[in-house]
Amino acid sequence: MDFFKIVRWTIRKLKLFLLYWRRIVFAKNHFKCSFYTKLKANILGGFTADQWKLYDFDHNDRKEYLSEFDWYRSRYINEPFDFVCNNKIASAEILKQYVRVPESYMIKNKGHLTSFESVSMTYEDGLRLLKEKGKMFFKPYGKGKGTGVVIMTYDYEKDMPCIDLKPISKADFLDYLRKADDWFLSEAMKQHSYLDAIYDKTVNTIRFITLKEPETGKIKVFFAVQRIGTKDTIPVDNGSRGGLVANIDLETGQLSEARCLHNRNVYKVHPDSGAPIEGVIIPNWNKMKEEMLKLAEKLPYMHFIAWDILVTEEGHCIIEANTSSGVNIIQLWGGQRKKELGDFYRYHRVIKK
Repeated sequence: MDFFKIVRWTIRKLKLFLLYWRRIVFAKNHFKCSFYTKLKANILGGFTADQWKLYDFDHNDRKEYLSEFDWYRSRYINEPFDFVCNNKIASAEILKQYVRVPESYMIKNKGHLTSFESVSMTYEDGLRLLKEKGKMFFKPYGKGKGTGVVIMTYDYEKDMPCIDLKPISKADFLDYLRKADDWFLSEAMKQHSYLDAIYDKTVNTIRFITLKEPETGKIKVFFAVQRIGTKDTIPVDNGSRGGLVANIDLETGQLSEARCLHNRNVYKVHPDSGAPIEGVIIPNWNKMKEEMLKLAEKLPYMHFIAWDILVTEEGHCIIEANTSSGVNIIQLWGGQRKKELGDFYRYHRVIKK
């Protein structure tokens, strides 16, 4: 092992150590549990207290499940190319030569405001863009799980900008842009009518996972869920923020009942809109699968990609590509340690048994 490999190995171990304490031991809990249960979850395999309750380890065998710490270790499977998906800006710039991605309008990096053609811009240009486009997303480019993402709209009747549908003064809007750093403004695309019919107040994306089979080296579709926001997650749909996830039948594109990472309820209909979830079929599902496999093959150096896809009337759009995926949304329908994902992790030395 050369010097640089030792340095990378040491840095990785240090990051994992810090993540264990920050994201597992001191993780915010949504389920009520005793300190003893939390201690068991953390020590016995790197589970969070929420996972202990979500997977019902009082009745199910934890050895059947992958833990939160297993997921964090899986982030290194795509090394040294994991940066391709870890950086939202770089990812979009690479992918747009192959597939539709939201247009990026403006970026603030280390205090500097520019367009994506390197033209200097002002905060007033941000307000002008919003008035011109009517709707766009504000996204911190260094954060995940929908953290810090807001939807910006313009109320033409009141001649006022809005953040997450709440009107604010133009001065406050400019202050909002001024006080935050490391963000970009991007296109807010119109989702397909089947998504609006379920819940139209959030952008509802598909988490679509492709992986390279260790035995054959071929790309396959491993798993997919439809994510659906609620009144508590507006404007995003992230399961980590309490959104719903419905399993997608990979053959038919039909949705199962929806579930949530913050409770163990089952939702056959949307809790806020009352619209059916179970049984809904995603339009043009087979065509999407074929095109996503072709797209994944354009990145042969990536072994695992978790795509965030928005279905529109014109086709599908890639919102993000991620180098890993939280295991919770997968294991809501059963543990994976002794199944395909566990085997994949073992091949890549994420887990041992």
